[in-house]
Amino acid sequence: MTGASEIRNIAHSVSGVQAGYIDSVTIHHQSHERDVPRQLPPASADFIGREAELDQLTAALDTSPTVVISALGGAGGIGKTWLALHWAYRNLDLFPDGQLFVDLRGFDQHEKPMSPHEAVRGFLDALGIPPDDMPQEQSAQVGLYRSLVTDKRMLIVLDNARDSAQVEPLLPGASGTVLVTSRDRMDSLVTGYSARPVAVTALDAAAARDLLSQRLSAGRLAAEPAAVDELIRWCAGLPLALSIVAGQALIADDVPLAAFAAELRDASSRLSALDAGGKSQLHAVLSWSYQALAPQDARVFRLLGTAPGADISLFEAANLTGLPKRALLMSLKTLTRVSLVQGHFSTSYRLHDLVRLYAAELATPEETDAALKRLAAAACHTSHTADRLIAAHHQEINVGELPPDCTLPNLTVERQAREWLRTERANVMALQQVAFERRWYETAWALAWTMTTFNLRMGHLHDNFTAWVSGLEAAKYLDKDMRTRAYRHLSRACSDLNRHEEAYRYGLEGLAWAQECQDELGEAHTRRAVARACERRGDNEEALTHSKRALELYERLDRPFSSSHALDEIGWYTARLGRFDEAREHSTAALAQCRDRIDRSGEAGALMTLGFIANGTGDPVGAIRLYEESRAISQELGDAKSEAKVLDHLGDAAATIDPAKAIDAWESAAGLYKAQRLTEEAAAVREKLEALTQH
Repeated sequence: MTGASEIRNIAHSVSGVQAGYIDSVTIHHQSHERDVPRQLPPASADFIGREAELDQLTAALDTSPTVVISALGGAGGIGKTWLALHWAYRNLDLFPDGQLFVDLRGFDQHEKPMSPHEAVRGFLDALGIPPDDMPQEQSAQVGLYRSLVTDKRMLIVLDNARDSAQVEPLLPGASGTVLVTSRDRMDSLVTGYSARPVAVTALDAAAARDLLSQRLSAGRLAAEPAAVDELIRWCAGLPLALSIVAGQALIADDVPLAAFAAELRDASSRLSALDAGGKSQLHAVLSWSYQALAPQDARVFRLLGTAPGADISLFEAANLTGLPKRALLMSLKTLTRVSLVQGHFSTSYRLHDLVRLYAAELATPEETDAALKRLAAAACHTSHTADRLIAAHHQEINVGELPPDCTLPNLTVERQAREWLRTERANVMALQQVAFERRWYETAWALAWTMTTFNLRMGHLHDNFTAWVSGLEAAKYLDKDMRTRAYRHLSRACSDLNRHEEAYRYGLEGLAWAQECQDELGEAHTRRAVARACERRGDNEEALTHSKRALELYERLDRPFSSSHALDEIGWYTARLGRFDEAREHSTAALAQCRDRIDRSGEAGALMTLGFIANGTGDPVGAIRLYEESRAISQELGDAKSEAKVLDHLGDAAATIDPAKAIDAWESAAGLYKAQRLTEEAAAVREKLEALTQH
């Protein structure tokens, strides 16, 4: 590993003849002293915030007063040069021997990156070396440059560097401060030369607003606060984007800010709207990085831009690109190093919003279509496998053929399935909507189906509703039984969100459709969905009627698993009607059947019903015991939706005999309801808590 002491030796590594030549030139230079070099470009007057990064730069200098290299990483337009120059001007008094600056054109789309030797020749010129005295050999030029800056208190800014190889020949020997800006993280400088990396991220909303206010009048911003908020949102914290928008608004001062916001609102035109011409245009800045990529890395970048969802997992990246793991990781490493992609957690990646738009624009329609189809196929197969592992009773569906270049995880146990579903859920739900928009109806329906159990257990009730709204529309183009299933799932999704009239309407439409198709199993399942809607509407008699009919159909069709669930629901609705002895008989039988079949979900439901019955018949102690058993199973299954319900009832049972337990249960229930965005249920629990604590 090369260290600072070895850098000093580089100046003395040339041959004796060359060294003698350097000495003579140095003497000549001293007799023709020029002014101290002041090469820094003007700093922008728009500098905002960045106090943490400025402090990091100062701290780096304090810890190593000789060679300090702060590799200012970050994507194009993030404000790396902006930051470096502002820090430099703020600290000019620390560098009385001058400042050298060079744009290394590391990612310039029109010109090749500057060679280190070309940069050295420019520095030698700035340091006062006449052309006639310039050494011809490149190594001699580097040695002379280092000898001239030795023991000098100088700042050297290497802007827009391509990689470490371009920077290393420009490092001084024993003294001087170097700031390197690059989209590359310069890992070898950090490890080999004790560089201090300073990451540059997007501006927060307050700093973005301050930047706009420097360019535009306070009155103009105050007059259109909503438009300002939207401009800040679409510019996504990129100083370059904010500056471009402010510049356009300053030039067209008669155009409302809302007009600029409207242009940026449309993602299809957002990048072209941020176009101020010249090197400041956002397209050009991003393209500098893209043009420097190897073909495979460029393809990966384009396809990552098509990814649904915010975070891009390795599963998603592998199936978008069709690459094997090793090749994919190499490309992701490159893209992360040049700051086109950000590592978000240990196994996921993220593209800045505007960078993602740029990447997606680069992908051809054919590339995008193929990538999303690969991802959709992989997601359908994997989510189906995971669903069957967490809910073995869930009906299998046909998820189609798997393309040969897809990559699937090896899910064999329930724990692995839950972890995959937890990690990929948000992306799969985004993909489900993309599939529907592209009219891939089989995929849209299949993903709604395979994600239902997990969404419900984890309390993602709004996502489940959204999935089945599109799932039902998709089903209208598919097989009849898929339409029946979609009706009942949408009905249940509406019930879960207290949309009781919609739940009832969708349930009845599904029931009529199932009967028209002579689908008795579909009718039985749908009647249970209608029963739930009836209960939520306050009609437990009608709910009981539908549940009894469902049980008859299940028994005729020999569906014992579904029969036990219907039997417990009969017990529940009967108990809601106050007929506790009859209800206990039904739910006790259902509990025994579920235990015989090792149906943990059904067991938890029957225990909750029996707890409700116990409390209703004056046995709160027995009710608490049953509720706690039910809750333990819900926790084991990761079923937050059921756990919230049982905690709510547990609080009811404990309120008269153990207020502290009731408070704990209701507070936990309120938290779970809130997480599921069930505001009515959360408010009702809070009212019970308030009433109990007041007494």
